Amino acid sequence: MRRRILLVDDEVAVLLTLKAVLEISGFDVDTAASGREGVSKLHTREYHMLITDMRMEHDAAGVEVIKAARAAAYHPAVALLTAFPVAEEDWQEMGAHELLVKPMHTRILLQQIEDLIASHERKLAKLGLPTSQTPPAAVKKTTAKKTVTKKAVVKKTITRKPAAKKAAAKAVAKKATAKKLIAKKAPRTSRKPRPTRGRAKT
Repeated sequence: MRRRILLVDDEVAVLLTLKAVLEISGFDVDTAASGREGVSKLHTREYHMLITDMRMEHDAAGVEVIKAARAAAYHPAVALLTAFPVAEEDWQEMGAHELLVKPMHTRILLQQIEDLIASHERKLAKLGLPTSQTPPAAVKKTTAKKTVTKKAVVKKTITRKPAAKKAAAKAVAKKATAKKLIAKKAPRTSRKPRPTRGRAKT
C-alpha cells in the first residue's frame, strides 16, 4: 500500500520539487497551494502524513492546516515545513510532530519523513488506532469483537449470581433440616428423682 502525503505550500517550485522527490521514493503525493486548499483536501481524502508550510496566504495559514489534520479521524503524521527558525516548544504547541527546515538535502529529508511516519504509526498502534499497515475496517472489527466479548462476560457474570444465591439458600436449608433431624433422634436424658428428706426417728 502506497503511503499518501499531502504537501501544502504557496511556492509552486517547492511543491513540484518535493512532489517529484517523494513520488520517486514510492509515496503517493497530493499538493495544495494554499492553507484553505490544504484544509479542503484533508476533509476529502485520507493521508498518512501532512507536510505544510507555515506562512502562506496569511501568517497563521499553516497553523490552520495543522489543526485540521489533528482533528481528522484518520490521524495523519504532521510536519511543519518552514524556512524561518521556530523554537521547538512553539511548533510542538502548534500541533506538529516534526519540524522540516528548507532548504534541506534530499536524503536527510526522506530519512526524516520515514522516521516520522514509522514512529507515528507505532504510537497509533499502541492506541489501537488505524495505521497504513492496519486498515480502519480491521480496527473497527477488532473493537467490535472486544465489545461483544465483554458483553458475553457480563452476561455470564449476571447469570452466575442468581445461581450462586440459589445454591447458598439450598445449603442453608439443608443445614437447618439436618439440625432438626439430629434434634429428633437425640434421646432425652431422664432425670433422677431427688431423695425426699424425712424427719429423723426418735
